[in-house]
Order: sequence, then structure tokens, then C-alpha cells
Amino acid sequence: MPRKFLKHYLPDADTLHTRRELRFLGKLLEDPYLFHLNRRSVSGGTAVGLFVAFMPIPGQMLIAGGLAILLRINLLIAVALVWVSNPLTTPAIFYFCHRLGNWLLRRPLTALEFHPSLAWFWERLEIIWAPFLLGCLVVGLGSALLGSLAVRIIWRLHVFRAIRLRRQRFARRPTVPPPDVHDER
Repeated sequence: MPRKFLKHYLPDADTLHTRRELRFLGKLLEDPYLFHLNRRSVSGGTAVGLFVAFMPIPGQMLIAGGLAILLRINLLIAVALVWVSNPLTTPAIFYFCHRLGNWLLRRPLTALEFHPSLAWFWERLEIIWAPFLLGCLVVGLGSALLGSLAVRIIWRLHVFRAIRLRRQRFARRPTVPPPDVHDER
């Protein structure tokens, strides 16, 4: 991951310090590791953001931000990746998690007639909670692991490519012999 690319899209720490809605964090935002763009920080932010994104809990951005502060990883990446699960993707994600949980628990997938209401949810909670939470946990852990690993691999490949290009540029430079001090013409 090139730092320039990430810096282009992420706000800097000084901008965040001036935001009125973030003043309650006070001194917590002064930790330089929260905004540092290195392989460890970005991959950690990716892991935390993706893990929290697949958890069926309210306040995902706050939880991801709190974990990023606690673990001293990139805060902005962790909070941004929570939006993988948004109002458009959440139904499909939760359905997949429920099916995966049923498969892991070796339960048959029962056809439940769905009615979008809290009453339906509370009536069926006993049937759906265990496979649903297990599926969410497995998908969250898997996506966190794969996301972190992908960031580390891409970051390393980028560094190796930059080193190779630098060596090629150095090898192509014309070599001028040093002037001979004793050369009398």
C-alpha cells in the first residue's frame, strides 16, 4: 500500500483535532500511532474494522475506534472499514452468516417465513441466535485475518517493487569515471 495513496484519501491528524464532534476524545487523539501509515498499523486497522463490521452490534464505529485506540493501530482505517456492512449490504451479510452458522452446527436450514417486525424476531430468536452469532464470529474472524494478510502482502510487494525500480534506475545511470588527477594533456 503506498503511503501517498492512503494520505491522499485520509484526513490528517491536525484536521481531526479541530473537529468539534471529536473533542470528547481529548488527549487520546494525540497518540501518533493512531494516524501512522505503516504496514503494522494499516493491517491492524484493517483487521479490527473488518472484524467489527461483521458483528451484529450497534455502535460499530465507536467500538472499532475504541479498539484502534486501545491497540494503537490506524484509527481512520478501522473506522472506515466498518462501513463494509452498511444498510445495503447488511441483509445479505446476515443471511450468509446465518446459513454458515447452520452449516457449522450441522443444523438443517429450516424455512422460516420472514416478517420484518420485532415480534417475528423475538419469536424466532431461540431458533436463530446460535447459528447467526457463530456465523458472524467466523465471518468476522476470517475477514479480519484475510484482510490483514492481504494488506501485509500488498504492502510488501509494493516495497519490493520500489526497491527493484530504484536498483534499476541506479544501474541505468551512466557511470562517469572520476577525473584522473595525474592526467597531463
